Amino acid sequence: MDQMAEGKMEMVIANGKEILLARVGDNIYATQNNCPHMGGNLSHGALAGTILTCPRHHSQFDVRDGRVLSWTTWPAMVLFFAKIVRPPRPLKTYPVTIEGGNIYIET
Repeated sequence: MDQMAEGKMEMVIANGKEILLARVGDNIYATQNNCPHMGGNLSHGALAGTILTCPRHHSQFDVRDGRVLSWTTWPAMVLFFAKIVRPPRPLKTYPVTIEGGNIYIET
């Protein structure tokens, strides 16, 4: 855990899955690495506190539980139709334990 700086994210492979690790304070959160909106690589996104912003369409999620905070920053009419085609979906999250400085992800 000490190798990961506060407010940083990184993508790791666990059991063949791309997992995003995000450090917020003394906590490490694990979510899927690909945005459920349009598949953006979330490890290239932005993290502000627990809010993760997708680099592709600016969808926002809470890394603590994966819930959708904002589906996209598109104009209202485009967003209306986008929600019909691709309804908002939360990020899949994974339980994390830290033992002896090692991070374990339950996938």
